[in-house]
Amino acid sequence: MERAGSQSPPQANRLAPVRRLLRAMVVPVTSVVVALVIGAVIIAVSGASPLVAYSALFEGGLGSGRAIGRTLEKATPLIFGGLAVSLAFKCGLFNIGAQGQLLLGAVFAAFIGFSVQGLPAVVHVPLALLTGAIMGAVWAAIAGALKAFTGAHEVITTIMLNFVAFNLTDWLANGPWRDRSPGNIVARTPLVAPEARLPDVAGVPMGIILAVLAAVVVWWLIWRTTIGFELRTVGQNANAAKYAGISVRRMTVLAMVISGLLAGLGGAVETLGVVGRFQPGFNVGLGFQAITIALLARTNPIAVIPASLLIGVMQAGASRMQFSSGVASEIIDVIQAIILFFVAAESIIRWVLRLRAEEGERVTLSSGWGA
Repeated sequence: MERAGSQSPPQANRLAPVRRLLRAMVVPVTSVVVALVIGAVIIAVSGASPLVAYSALFEGGLGSGRAIGRTLEKATPLIFGGLAVSLAFKCGLFNIGAQGQLLLGAVFAAFIGFSVQGLPAVVHVPLALLTGAIMGAVWAAIAGALKAFTGAHEVITTIMLNFVAFNLTDWLANGPWRDRSPGNIVARTPLVAPEARLPDVAGVPMGIILAVLAAVVVWWLIWRTTIGFELRTVGQNANAAKYAGISVRRMTVLAMVISGLLAGLGGAVETLGVVGRFQPGFNVGLGFQAITIALLARTNPIAVIPASLLIGVMQAGASRMQFSSGVASEIIDVIQAIILFFVAAESIIRWVLRLRAEEGERVTLSSGWGA
């Protein structure tokens, strides 16, 4: 007879995914808690009350319908960026160029939004979104092709392409695509046409709906398709993948293309759903924050959603925290940096909690220099 409280093998098997999920959550959740505690110490040292500061922070991000709307606006492009970086990680690629890909998507979506006239919304919106996504994919494909055919590391090429994207989009917004309306003195594009704006669906911004759908599609692609299996195989062991008949070059380029497409789509959604035009500086940092989100989510596409919402709450409530407690809003950047540090250096958290990493739990950031 079985001992009381023991589980039969079928029941244990059913609970195995739950146990794996809980184990996977330990490091990210602990990293967030530790970062908030360290942030509280910094706030206290500065002479403010951590309780007042954090209460104002979460009230500013979740305390009203308007606050929740701001949080969703902040989180939407972060979900797309987090998905972009996570998918590249699955193939063993470190796409630091999500920022540049997002900018290209944002500015070209704005161009379609203000230059094309007379289209109904059902055509104009998808056209602008598709254009932004394609430009992000093309920009990422450059780094993917260089990696696949020359061995140039994607970290270096995507960083360099970021600088090109920064300057290219600045020139477009201050040159041929500049807003020529009387009184305008800043570099920005004209407002997109009303037919190109992303509408709300039952009071919910369409952008967040698209972001959640994108997360589901990426999860399905990675875990339920042959392409996803090949991407993961290349990320785990490129030599074994090649021996099994998988084209490592093709998968490398494809992973970067899909990653760039997601980042570019995030920029397009930001332009069409939040800002209403492209203006340099409005999108700064989104691509780099996507790295924090991808690591916090352990590169799980579904987990990218709550990770992005957490960062969205922090960003939406930062100004309220500053106003109510006198704490500089930059403290949010400090907390995010601490979260990134502990998630990336997970051995510290595991040592504190006396946890041993199980097979497959670690996140592969890159396939190595020159690989």
